Amino acid sequence: MCWDISLHTDIEIIKNTFPQLRDERRQLDYNYDYLENVQAITFPKYPILYKDKDSSQLALTEMEWGGLPTYIDDPKLQADRRRNMINVRSERILEDKKSYWYRFLRKQRCLIPVSGTFEHRAVKGWKKKVSYFIGEAGRELFYLPGLYQWYETVDEDGVVERVGSFGMLTRAANEVMANIHNDGPNKHRMPLFLPEDLERQWIEDINEEDMPPIFLFEMPNEKLKHYPVYTLRGYPNRPDGKHRYEQFDWEGLPPLGSDTAQTSLF
Repeated sequence: MCWDISLHTDIEIIKNTFPQLRDERRQLDYNYDYLENVQAITFPKYPILYKDKDSSQLALTEMEWGGLPTYIDDPKLQADRRRNMINVRSERILEDKKSYWYRFLRKQRCLIPVSGTFEHRAVKGWKKKVSYFIGEAGRELFYLPGLYQWYETVDEDGVVERVGSFGMLTRAANEVMANIHNDGPNKHRMPLFLPEDLERQWIEDINEEDMPPIFLFEMPNEKLKHYPVYTLRGYPNRPDGKHRYEQFDWEGLPPLGSDTAQTSLF
């Protein structure tokens, strides 16, 4: 968690919000069918906003989802460790100044544009979990905070390429998200949803002492829109032919909080 996000809104909207944006993308024509459900497990390339630490200019580029532990040389061990670096626990960053992510906190923050995210809910008596779409109410496109890094790769011809990767910030779930993400080893977690003013603060040149209000912000329940969708992983066809992010009415699905599959935090 969170390993599934959606970008089904025209990415050009970003340029209306950030008109001075420098566009560094190689891929300008996106396959929005693919972007309806981007899964972190494959470390996919994804568009993000970052502020270049040298020029301080805001730019839109593509980076791989999942931080790369460059201190590990063995490729298999590196990939295994990388799966734990898809998300970044926001409450731990300032607490552990020796952590891998802390070194990027001052100058390497980014924003991840999304139409929404997905999470899976366990329902008592149901064999499979139910997927949910979660977005910010009233916002067609919003931004999740992250941290990014650059590293170099060398291909068979000796060509050196600079590659970026990022991790998405998460926090303890609010009541709604705790009832959706109610199972698994990382249950009761959610992305660090932010209001517009804190999104902009995250990408600006702020000091470390200004960051706790961002890390500690909890999105109110009523500010999130959420509803069940069809199965995500494995890419099964929806029987109604609709998009992955559209609501799907599961027969007999109990309301959130009414089943006992989850262990409530409240």
